Amino acid sequence: MKNRIIEYFAIKLGNILDSYSSRRAAKTLPKFKNSPKNLKISLPRYIKDADRITIGNNVSLGPGCWIMPVTGYPSQKMKHPDGELYTQKFDPHIFIGNNVTATANLQIFAQDSVTIEDDVMFATNIFINDGSHGFQDGTKPYKYQPISKIVPITVKSGCWIGQNVVIMPGVTIGECSIIGANSVVTKSIPPHCIAAGNPAVVKKRWNSNTKKWIQDNISNDR
Repeated sequence: MKNRIIEYFAIKLGNILDSYSSRRAAKTLPKFKNSPKNLKISLPRYIKDADRITIGNNVSLGPGCWIMPVTGYPSQKMKHPDGELYTQKFDPHIFIGNNVTATANLQIFAQDSVTIEDDVMFATNIFINDGSHGFQDGTKPYKYQPISKIVPITVKSGCWIGQNVVIMPGVTIGECSIIGANSVVTKSIPPHCIAAGNPAVVKKRWNSNTKKWIQDNISNDR
């Protein structure tokens, strides 16, 4: 009986804390470029330069999200200790469409643009960056080299992006495609496909005639 009472009050307390956290998360959202309706981004989160972020309605992003339009590099913490080298300036934008969901730890960085269209579903631990740390000089720490290979990224409507996926600069993932868990997407994926691996390649394609997924027979040497 005593254990049941303790369990009851523990659940009750947990529900109260969850409710408080949800209300606090809603009240502390930054001002985005637009005014989305029914937006939920759980705490903890890190959102920078929200005026460069457009978010659709009915978006729900779990805890641990980093959404960052990168306006300049290096940041204070990434500067060379002697203050030498270079300064880069960017004019980035991040667009997230309607009904997008993410379980947790969605990381989006844009030096140019990242577009997530409507109805995309993200699992946990997704990394999206339209630029890469430079490695032109193999003798210097890479954190002190300029951002390079900056090319926009687009995830088309209806996609499902699995656990621990990395999406690299210049990639477009076609409408209603699936990216399998632990994949690194280095090249664009056509619509209505299932792709997986490192690098990710197409494994199956949706056949609109048979209404079934079929094994891909097309070379993946794209």
